[in-house]
Formats: sequence, C-alpha cells, structure tokens
Amino acid sequence: MNSKDVDKLFEKLSPEQQKKVNNILADKAQTEKILKSPQAQALLKKFMGENKNG
Repeated sequence: MNSKDVDKLFEKLSPEQQKKVNNILADKAQTEKILKSPQAQALLKKFMGENKNG
C-alpha cells in the first residue's frame, strides 16, 4: 500500500470521518495505541504480504 492508495481510501470517507481520522493521527499516543492493537497488526501484515506464520 502506498500513499496514493491511502489518499484514495481517505477520499472515500465523509468529512466527519476524515476529521476523526486526522484528530486520531494528530495524537501520537492514540495512534500508537491503535497501531499496536491485534486488529491493526493483522491488517498491516496483510497489506505487507506476510502470511500468518510470518
């Protein structure tokens, strides 16, 4: 996934959703908490092409 893919996904969000995402990303602690969640880790592995036994 590259920045163009992220931009395309972001554009599909409503203005309210975009604001929420920006607020979360502006808060480093909140961003780290989300990225460390099992769900985010699984998505990152999927996007990076790693298998479950990785």
